Amino acid sequence: MAELSSDVMRGYNDVIVLSVLAEGDSYGYEISRCIAERSGGRYPIKETTLYSTFARLERSGYISSYVGTETFGRQRTYYTITDCGRQYLSDKCEEWQLAKEVIDSFIDKITK
Repeated sequence: MAELSSDVMRGYNDVIVLSVLAEGDSYGYEISRCIAERSGGRYPIKETTLYSTFARLERSGYISSYVGTETFGRQRTYYTITDCGRQYLSDKCEEWQLAKEVIDSFIDKITK
């Protein structure tokens, strides 16, 4: 099974992470596992990519973090989407639909 390159996915990491968080607060490993599972293993997001996405989203005010429960002697950092993040996600989903329509108008002609 082919994997998506990180270059192709780079612009969509914010949308992917925010989409997961829109369903409820979560922590890094769980979010990573969810992404791998939902993508059918085609996009196993790298840990460095995931945590740089968290940092960027938090700096922008789209998510916030808090210390959660302790597991195996370590405190987990949980992330939650903010109202601003929900609006950003909605805007990016609309943008994706438009981009998809434009790209489809080109590739539909060669894939049929």
